[in-house]
Amino acid sequence: MEQDQSSDIKKAIIPVAGMGTRFLPLSLVLSKEFFPLVDKPIIQYIIEEARASGINEIVFVVSPKQKMILQYLQKSPELEKILVKRKKEELLKELKNFESMLEGITFSFVVQKNPMGDGHALLQAQKLAGSNPVAVSFGDDVVFAKEPALLQLMNIFKTCNAPVIALKALPKEKIPAYGSVVVEKIANNLYKIKKIIEKPDPLQIQSNLVIVGKYVLTPDVFDYLKKAKVSEKGEIILGEVFETMLNDGKTIYGYELKGEWLECGDKLKWLKSFFYLALADEKYGKDLKEYVKSIKY
Repeated sequence: MEQDQSSDIKKAIIPVAGMGTRFLPLSLVLSKEFFPLVDKPIIQYIIEEARASGINEIVFVVSPKQKMILQYLQKSPELEKILVKRKKEELLKELKNFESMLEGITFSFVVQKNPMGDGHALLQAQKLAGSNPVAVSFGDDVVFAKEPALLQLMNIFKTCNAPVIALKALPKEKIPAYGSVVVEKIANNLYKIKKIIEKPDPLQIQSNLVIVGKYVLTPDVFDYLKKAKVSEKGEIILGEVFETMLNDGKTIYGYELKGEWLECGDKLKWLKSFFYLALADEKYGKDLKEYVKSIKY
């Protein structure tokens, strides 16, 4: 695998157009990417990871009714004036820190008019993605790691110049709820993907690795997305498109991420992720651990 320094990736796609039906009734009033993890919404972790990975342009795929993401990314001069007037220095500092985190990143938006699957969501961003490789991060997955998860994938891409899928190991009994992979090991944490099986039967499972919602995609992935057939559910599924590419002899790599995979795809997973980060938090963790020990029912 020859190294290609021209393969630096500066653009990421973040699809947030999902309906959030697993979070009803909460999702009737709040898009799931704004559910809190400690004192920040999920989407902020995704943006911070992208920034820490060297991304300077983010394309959001949104639904027609989503307005909150636009408001969240705008500066708040009125609020700043109030905080200054009231001498709320700590709160002003937090606001300034948040605004500085967004500096240097260009944000753009495309609309997915109908919820037609993850592959269809990505296809809406094709024009803005251009003809270069792009990173992708779905809002259901936060990875707590020293090295940002997207950067881990991007470093692998520099040497392989082919699509890279994030993977994580799970106990065998949990795998049927995920996208499972058949792999050939190349090096530590690095694999060639041989087959992708969405929500496999137990007898189909051939590894303990499943797909995490983070990728590096090459332009040919979008070519396949354009040609993809809509499933019986009326969706274009990214995993099925990858499988078509594999059947055509294309090479796709998988990388087992280093770090703690914090899922936010349903209520229980989100709550577990909330508690994990809250108890690990530098500011709140110590007091929360003491509180948890003191609880009596």
